[in-house]
Amino acid sequence: KMSDQDAPNISSSSAKSAIDFLTLTTNLKTTKRTGWIRQGVRQPESVADHMYRMTLMAMISSFSRSQLDTNKCIKLALVHDLAEAKVGDITPHCGVSDGDKYEMELNTMNQISQMLGPSLAGEEILSLWKEYEEGTTEEAKLVKDLDKLEMILQAMEYENEGCHEESLEGFFEST
Repeated sequence: KMSDQDAPNISSSSAKSAIDFLTLTTNLKTTKRTGWIRQGVRQPESVADHMYRMTLMAMISSFSRSQLDTNKCIKLALVHDLAEAKVGDITPHCGVSDGDKYEMELNTMNQISQMLGPSLAGEEILSLWKEYEEGTTEEAKLVKDLDKLEMILQAMEYENEGCHEESLEGFFEST
């Protein structure tokens, strides 16, 4: 049985883990998306910008579909690029194989899961990330499609604003 003296340690340990995690996620706010930088987009969106809009897209697109779990769609969108807080925004043009990218991201997600532990949803976050990567559930398929749709929408917005140096045609063609 746990004594009253042990309770503050657990609570302060969880608080430290949460702060460490949230500090790591700051990188999502400051990491600009690689593809937009490569194309000379002025003031490109961050990974967090992308994830936020994807989360809204997941909410509204799954809401009216009774066969989909809206909360799961929202969570999948929230965690789908979480590993980029540590590994960065790796695109096909970065010279990293899909296998190496997956391993780097999986290692990061395992670290995040251990950092948070089960009491702070670490296991759930890892499980959701794997579900997204595998793309086998209907929710994961939807969120993967939304990832592409969000990129097309963002490319269209950059095209309309004229804030890019290079053609963004490749973003439309790749999806």
